[in-house]
Amino acid sequence: MIYKIRIILDTEEDIFRDVEIEGKSTLEDFHNVLTQSFGFLGNEMASFYTCDERWNQDEEIALFDMSEKGSDVRLMHETSVEEILTTQTPKLIYVYDFLNMWTFFVELADIVEKEDGRVYPNVLFSFGELPDTPPERKFESDPSFDFDDTLENYDDMDFDENWN
Repeated sequence: MIYKIRIILDTEEDIFRDVEIEGKSTLEDFHNVLTQSFGFLGNEMASFYTCDERWNQDEEIALFDMSEKGSDVRLMHETSVEEILTTQTPKLIYVYDFLNMWTFFVELADIVEKEDGRVYPNVLFSFGELPDTPPERKFESDPSFDFDDTLENYDDMDFDENWN
């Protein structure tokens, strides 16, 4: 089966790519299509994240396992597109280059039969150009949190004095 997918850069401007890829392809294959279609070199760390209908991030599927002893992190080269993108779970978040945090919304548009003579993966449509710098992230703090109060109460935090 062929998965038609829209990838949207998280920015105010409309910047997206529509691609089609075989369902049996790995998420690493999809990562390569995604980076090439947006003009990245593909030499930075990246991860897909499963998410719910409201784009709330859930499980990570990483390009590489960066832990020292190995972990339970799912890896892109071990996970197929059809395992992750379904009609019941049609959305993913993709983050490329964790220093710059290029963030994309990935959404399944359709699942169709493979066409004879067509080469997959395939970029169907490209709209907008990637900006020179990633969109700025605005992280809001909790205005009710008092840092001064927290720092004055070390005795209440149950720290071991010689923890290091």
